[in-house]
Amino acid sequence: MPLEKAKLIIVDGDGENIEVMFNPTEISFSRTSGWKSDSGNRGEELLPKVNFAGLQPYRFSLNKLIYDTYETKESVMKYINNIKKGVNAPTGENKRPPVYVFTWKDEYFHCVMTKLSYTLNMFLSDGTPVRALVDIDLEEVDKSNLPGGKQSASTGSDRQEDDRLG
Repeated sequence: MPLEKAKLIIVDGDGENIEVMFNPTEISFSRTSGWKSDSGNRGEELLPKVNFAGLQPYRFSLNKLIYDTYETKESVMKYINNIKKGVNAPTGENKRPPVYVFTWKDEYFHCVMTKLSYTLNMFLSDGTPVRALVDIDLEEVDKSNLPGGKQSASTGSDRQEDDRLG
């Protein structure tokens, strides 16, 4: 069976796909549900009444991804600079970073990169960085209502059309 690489594939926006050099050893996922409490409305045990306020998107982290170019003696920054596009707005125009779909054999989520941390931890004698540990935090986005669109995917009967978005 051939090795399948984890990837962040651009589905909306500018940039290049991101393929991990070595697959992650773990991926952590989290999601919270929103609850609002009304301190003026209390039950028999004097606890505030809570109302469901909706779900938050899944957040997930790819931690300790290794990028290593020691054998080729080239700078690892060519990989890091590509990953940095996930948290940097493209220069020139008023654009936003790309939307990705995270895949590793299966498609997981459409997502945006919310945080990038990297550590350069091996260098050639001339100072060229050849190894990096990378942590990427991602947040799920609705694939039917990608960021930057002019129209909401909402189809509820109470939805009012806004002619300005035309």
